Amino acid sequence: MDIADVARRSGVPASTLRFYEEKGLIASLAKPGARRQFAPQILDQLALITLGQSAGFSLEEIRSMFSGDGGANIDRQMLEAKADELDATIKRLRAMSRGLRHAAACPAPSHAECPTFQRLVKTAAESALAGKKERGRLKTGKA
Repeated sequence: MDIADVARRSGVPASTLRFYEEKGLIASLAKPGARRQFAPQILDQLALITLGQSAGFSLEEIRSMFSGDGGANIDRQMLEAKADELDATIKRLRAMSRGLRHAAACPAPSHAECPTFQRLVKTAAESALAGKKERGRLKTGKA
């Protein structure tokens, strides 16, 4: 399949296909300088890339999920860790949703007088501060 066919059938723009190839996520069959040709399993690879991105994996993490021949070689521990991360995010978002719904329907005369809303604000501030500290550690390499 040539690059135009892959783009049409997958919905992934040709520019993205070239980017994925440059990053080592996919490989064309053609020699350098020739029109890119791909094996039929490219559509499965692109589906896996899309799934990985939807789950929050980086392109580097996704690249590590492919064996040299383009087949899947998925680290089960990495999947487990990502699932745990997603569960924690879901838990945090559910708590935020409940807090916002409470604040929207709270009978207190003002949100400043609502203990539930005040806890929500405090938790959000602590979470933002913790996230800022974590990003700082990642930038400096002091994890």
